[in-house]
Amino acid sequence: MAITGAELVVRTLSRHGVDAFFYIMGAPMMGVEKGAIEAGIRGVDVRHEQAAAMMAHAYARVRRRIGVCMGCSGPGTVNIASGLATALVDCAPVLALGGSSPWSAQGTGAFQEIDQVAIMRPVTKWAERCHETRRVPEIVDKAIRMAWSGKPGPVYVDLPADVLLGSVEEDDVVWPPEATSVRSRPMADESLISAAIAALRAAQRPLVLSGSGVIWSEAAEDLQAWIEQAGLPFYTTPQGRGVVPEDHVLAFPNARSTAMKEADLLIVVGTRVNYVFGHLKPPRFSPDTRIIRIDIDAAEIDGMQRVDVGLQGDAKAVLGQLLRAGKGVISRDAYTPWRERLSAINEAKAAAHEQSLATDAMPIHPLRLCKEIRDFMRRDAILCVDGQEILNYGRQSIPTHVAGHRLNSGPFGTMGVGLPFGVGAKVASPDSQVIVLHGDGSFGMNGLELDTAIRHRIPLLVVISLNGGWTADPKREKPGRDLGYTRFDQIATVLGGHGEYVERPEDIRPALERAQKAVEEGRVAVVNVVTDHMARATTVRFSKTST
Repeated sequence: MAITGAELVVRTLSRHGVDAFFYIMGAPMMGVEKGAIEAGIRGVDVRHEQAAAMMAHAYARVRRRIGVCMGCSGPGTVNIASGLATALVDCAPVLALGGSSPWSAQGTGAFQEIDQVAIMRPVTKWAERCHETRRVPEIVDKAIRMAWSGKPGPVYVDLPADVLLGSVEEDDVVWPPEATSVRSRPMADESLISAAIAALRAAQRPLVLSGSGVIWSEAAEDLQAWIEQAGLPFYTTPQGRGVVPEDHVLAFPNARSTAMKEADLLIVVGTRVNYVFGHLKPPRFSPDTRIIRIDIDAAEIDGMQRVDVGLQGDAKAVLGQLLRAGKGVISRDAYTPWRERLSAINEAKAAAHEQSLATDAMPIHPLRLCKEIRDFMRRDAILCVDGQEILNYGRQSIPTHVAGHRLNSGPFGTMGVGLPFGVGAKVASPDSQVIVLHGDGSFGMNGLELDTAIRHRIPLLVVISLNGGWTADPKREKPGRDLGYTRFDQIATVLGGHGEYVERPEDIRPALERAQKAVEEGRVAVVNVVTDHMARATTVRFSKTST
């Protein structure tokens, strides 16, 4: 019996348990898209392919499953690239399927002919073209395995029109073995585990810094058990938040700069060492700080000059090794003075921090908006934050308590991710409260995905910090800063959603309550809050004297 390439793609996705994909219809992918929907896979058609890749990214983070996006040939697939670049830097397993002009017509100037694989290779972990219909399952299966192998990341499969439309006898198809969910979890060398335990015993001021690797490894419980067993203060990267509840007794958010400057041992778990934490160099960290690095990617460990103990392996597996090796050997009491110092600093700053959030200033300060969202949102809500000032203010003031429930622009700094991330997160976890906190500039990039959410009945709560521009500009020095105060709430209403416009701080909470009620009725809600364009978020500047 003959089967087409498009049918083979659908069957392979089904074998891997794919239950959703994000796309814009177009040749030569329409057979795949139609077949997938008929096979029971949910298709969410978007307004721009960039958003499709971002939705797949968020879906992957929340579900810890492969996220899938599709694009038609030429510009449809090229539009996916920026979303895949974001996923690459964020280590998110996304499968992008791109239709392309017929392979048999290569070099003839066929419609929308361009080397899509060459474009995709720099922004993916792995990219390949399928040249034969019979090999479609083999190539798609390999792509999914590559997305999850070692450090996760996006992959791309190029599907020429003649491969998709062509047919072969089923007996000639190259079928890989049945897909399995068993993951490889390599462990670290036991001698290096012993070295890490010895370093911990010698330390007086240890600190744990974790990242998204803990989420992808599904090691949140293991990390919490380990830091509790050893009594270790911890911090996370912005992308790794929630792996341990941020109101945990070992969390000292207001003492972060002191903790980093004074730590004599730093244990880095599942994260890149990049600009986010000053490359672990002075003045943010002491030059004498010893460093233990846990990472599944040997290149991450070996490419760093300052590593005293490198533990290559899966985060969940290595944390299990440390739990077993440290039991009865590492004493929590040894670090009591260190925890007490950080706790004192944290408590001393907490009152002033809370006071800054409670400001009644007009126009509304972004921190007051963040406070209202913090006090309103559920403990297990998924929060997607995107923008400039509001991104920084949100990071400083809104905690996360569940692994994978905080999404933001990431280390690539991609703006416009907020609303697509919200849609992808809600598709991944329909019973969760999903809140998107957007700057008005970043909202404009993919704002028409409101239509996507409304058409597909994906109820989100979108809150916009409307400061009239891309960023704060107190001195009016930045070219192209001004965008005006757009009534995004009215756009939501016109599209069929619920809209609120807020100008006074005391009106934020009632507007959120009304919007949430609309969401619970199955609608998309936008709360458009006018905020102070003079408010400029700042981050700690590390120096020899900062505390």
